[in-house]
Amino acid sequence: MKKIFSIIIASAFSSAIIGQANVVPAPQQTGVLYVTNATIHVGNGKVIEKGTIVVRDGKIEKVGNDIKIPAVETNVIDAQGKQIYPGLILATSSLGLKEMAAVKATSDVREIGDMNPNVRSIVAYNTDSKVINTLRSNGILEANIVPEGSFLAGSSSVVQLDAWTWTDAALKTDAGMHFYMPSLMARPSFGRFGGGFGPSPSMGQGDPVKAGLDKIEELKAFFREAKAYNAVPTHEETNLKYEAVKNLFDKKQKFYVHANQVKQMLVALDFAKEFGFDVVIVGASESWQIADLLKKNNISVVLQQMHSLPTGNDDDVDQPYKSAAALKKAGVTFAITDEDANTRGRNLPFNAGTAVAYGLSKEDALAAITLNAAKVMGVDDKTGSIEPGKEANFIISSGDILDISTNNVTDAFIQGRKINLDNKQKQLDERYEEKYNLKKDKEKKAF
Repeated sequence: MKKIFSIIIASAFSSAIIGQANVVPAPQQTGVLYVTNATIHVGNGKVIEKGTIVVRDGKIEKVGNDIKIPAVETNVIDAQGKQIYPGLILATSSLGLKEMAAVKATSDVREIGDMNPNVRSIVAYNTDSKVINTLRSNGILEANIVPEGSFLAGSSSVVQLDAWTWTDAALKTDAGMHFYMPSLMARPSFGRFGGGFGPSPSMGQGDPVKAGLDKIEELKAFFREAKAYNAVPTHEETNLKYEAVKNLFDKKQKFYVHANQVKQMLVALDFAKEFGFDVVIVGASESWQIADLLKKNNISVVLQQMHSLPTGNDDDVDQPYKSAAALKKAGVTFAITDEDANTRGRNLPFNAGTAVAYGLSKEDALAAITLNAAKVMGVDDKTGSIEPGKEANFIISSGDILDISTNNVTDAFIQGRKINLDNKQKQLDERYEEKYNLKKDKEKKAF
């Protein structure tokens, strides 16, 4: 029986590898490209009606509604009646590290042990992941590739989603160090409902709060030693773990703290104060309770999973939907992401759309999955908005990108390259439309 099961899994995996073999990275964009007559959502809150984007050699050269296109120019896309948005960005994701959770051989997202600062997620990133193509169809063009762990898990890197290898994909390598905060609640943690990440001893194994605080002190001691180590210019022996966190101390690297509880977030503030780290809180389901404090200490937030129940038993059942508006009101820099194991990031625009229904403006919601996400990851000088000098990463949709009923990405560009939006699911749809003559039925209904 085990042998038969292994054969079935292997066959399914082989099919996944064969699928989408025709989807290859687009060649480098050269010359000048004009995209005109569209409503352009810049990403910084500004909207340009009947606007034009000028792309030259992969970079945005001009954006506006007073741009004249030479009569002899042939490389022009008329986007009349359509919407243009910056490419959407997943602020945290296991994309390219985990393909099929049920097949161990396709997962390279986590290393053994608690203290792994020297782990680099970028070297394990699989640019041939079939999940990537499904995200691009929904307008997601960049992602922060994050290692999983139980404590200090390693570094994440920012990638663009159209590349042959991880070196081609990388926008910023080792941009963040990820710490999964122990639970500080005196009860077992059951995912979000327990409000914790990382190790959480059960009630039968002693006091989980004390165990969590001990682990935190262990990490602080590690950082003090690392700071002393890195203050010395040369060493007889290299300590890879200390070397890996060097950029945290001069803020060249972000310190991502995965935490939901207020108690955990206050501990994150301690790291910022003692070591001067540039802290980003990931998850942050209770961040609305201390929004003013986060703003005062310049702490950024990534709301990780909005379509879920609240962490606290006494919170409003729709609190996860309202948190984004509360953070915006307080002036906190925040991004929205999609970490659902089932959607694998595809619901990113619709998470932002839900926040709109609960008090956030459409342009602020768009910024939360574009420019703000780029700011949180430290790549806003390169991407995140449709502005001159930045990489030409944008999408064209025939409808509202935040609305699940009208969202329809027709074209996508990464570094000015028009990318292939095909994926395995589209191919299967076309296959069975052909088999059961469904295309003819669709055409009849269209008329």
